[in-house]
Amino acid sequence: MSEKMGFWKASCSVLLVCFFVGLCSLYQCSAAEADANQTENLIVNASSGRPIPETLFGIFFEEINHAGAGGIWAELVSNRGFEAGGQNTPSNIAPWSVIGDQSSLTVSTDRSSCFDRNKVALRMHVLCDSEGNNICPAGGVGIYNPGFWGMNIEQGKTYKVVIYVRSPGSINVSVSLTSSDGSQILATANIVDSDVSNWTKKEVLLEAKGTNPKSRLQLTTSRKGVIWFDQVSAMPLDTYKGHGFQKELIEMLEDIKPQFIRFPGGCFVEGEWLRNAFRWKESIGPWEERPGHFGDVWMYWTDDGLGYFEFLQLSEDLGARPIWVFNNGISHRDEVDTTTVSPFVQEAIDGLEFARGASDSKWGSVRAAMGHPEPFDLKYVAVGNEDCRKKNYRGNYLEFYDAIKRAYPDIKIISNCDGSSHSLDHPADYYDFHIYTSASHLFSMTHQFDHTPRSGPKAFVSEYAVTGKDAGTGSLLAALAEAGFLIGLEKNSDIVEMASYAPLFVNANDRRWNPDAIVFNSSMHYGTPSYWVQKFFRESSGATLLDARLQTNSSSLVASAITWTSSVDGETYLKIKVVNFGNRQVSLKVSVDGLGLNSLLSGSTKTVLTSSNVMDENSFTDPNKVAPDLSLLENADRDMNIMLSPYSLTSLELLTESNNIRMPQTNSSARPSI
Repeated sequence: MSEKMGFWKASCSVLLVCFFVGLCSLYQCSAAEADANQTENLIVNASSGRPIPETLFGIFFEEINHAGAGGIWAELVSNRGFEAGGQNTPSNIAPWSVIGDQSSLTVSTDRSSCFDRNKVALRMHVLCDSEGNNICPAGGVGIYNPGFWGMNIEQGKTYKVVIYVRSPGSINVSVSLTSSDGSQILATANIVDSDVSNWTKKEVLLEAKGTNPKSRLQLTTSRKGVIWFDQVSAMPLDTYKGHGFQKELIEMLEDIKPQFIRFPGGCFVEGEWLRNAFRWKESIGPWEERPGHFGDVWMYWTDDGLGYFEFLQLSEDLGARPIWVFNNGISHRDEVDTTTVSPFVQEAIDGLEFARGASDSKWGSVRAAMGHPEPFDLKYVAVGNEDCRKKNYRGNYLEFYDAIKRAYPDIKIISNCDGSSHSLDHPADYYDFHIYTSASHLFSMTHQFDHTPRSGPKAFVSEYAVTGKDAGTGSLLAALAEAGFLIGLEKNSDIVEMASYAPLFVNANDRRWNPDAIVFNSSMHYGTPSYWVQKFFRESSGATLLDARLQTNSSSLVASAITWTSSVDGETYLKIKVVNFGNRQVSLKVSVDGLGLNSLLSGSTKTVLTSSNVMDENSFTDPNKVAPDLSLLENADRDMNIMLSPYSLTSLELLTESNNIRMPQTNSSARPSI
């Protein structure tokens, strides 16, 4: 006030100017303050709803970032069959290395294996002995394998090692799990045999006496002679449901309740060149007989222990529907003409028989021999991946479509061509929709399918994510944009029947793509904020979508409401999800009409995903920096006020009194509430 008194000495004109400027400033300040405290309204009408497809949210697995080899597949040995260096010998045996010097042994490769589809074997000529002039060093000489950036060996756990071995003389080979430099022996056993003149399979069980996340497997001897090794495998006995998958990583998938698994790619299916594309027939049968292949898109070798059969088995173990993506005669750089694509078509038909055929059929019998006499529940296939713009795609697609529908009329076929903005020019049950973009753009796409025609094939959003600088290696900002997009898919689930984030996994030692949902190394793992978003939507598939309308002028808020019934307690819950994609706190008044809410506070919770910085990420050192915070919702009622933090995803879960929600009649022209 004392500063304003000085203005009385100024001229009248200056006074008036200052008065009006001050008045305007005061008005602007008051308006901004009012805006900051503005209460938004969300009205949920629970008297009617429509069912969300049971298939809505699932997962997409691609062999990228060593997600499978060195990831979810529990095989610890990298390049177990010595094939990664190619079919010509001598060849590179990396990451295998030699223990000893050239005066004590020589190591090479040749094509003497007993396996027809992978002929390369390792030949180890031991020059030293336990006695005589050239005595082997303490501990012997041999070879070791560090696995995929170190083997995680844990005390008390048992590991099964399988080796194929041949030698003209007797052998005494130590099989050991050691530290990365070999100084610490965690487990060891000896293979002693006087007659291995023919290829012989040997198995040992090693119980670890210590823990080391950077361990290696080594094969050593102090006996002079020549030994051939091939197909060396080491796996923990304790795997997910006993089927060879890393328990901790698959349990993270189990936690998000995926309704389908799309596999095995992605670009992995196409290959940079067709000669390096994934071929399902090369990935089945006994693991020792699988030739493996070099994935020339993501540029690494896979032994294909994780093959077509294993993907089908994983789908079954998770209670998820398998969606098989197969090559349609097109890679990134070459493509088969439609006039000569019939062998590829037959390969797809054979693949369906492998999955679904009777146990006495040609390919069904192969499945049965692998331990699964009953057919797998395969009902969805995708013809290629991102090939719509390729010259031969439509012609090739129609060949596959016609052949599959003749043989398996119930199979749902997914086209690579987007039908969200215009009708397809070919028949399909689903069309693929992929989107990788900035955070602001993806958030704005919450309305992407609002005006998509409801007739014709359904949408499958099989790949989506925020990428680029907004994403980092997995930011909160990216996750919130994805959450807003998913609310849009949820509200448009009368046309969008399936959706999956991509990519799913990344080995931190081989980041080919950023970001990813789950990050791991040999011994640790964590979910990125994008992974945690998936958990907010895990009850949506098969739930009932309610009419939820926001009364707001803000473009930074999106919301949805569902009711779902718990398989644990049989109770029905109302779940409201709201994304605040703005930088200010919002007071949200929630009103629920047409549904009784249980007064028990124990049945009502609030879960919030946010952080102090919108670019915050999780890490091995701080895996829960950005993670859901669960608390009791103490003011649960039909009318309640909720504070939404800036840049946050908030979920309210309220126990209801009844399940009496009126479902509408089917109406193909119905639109979601916005």
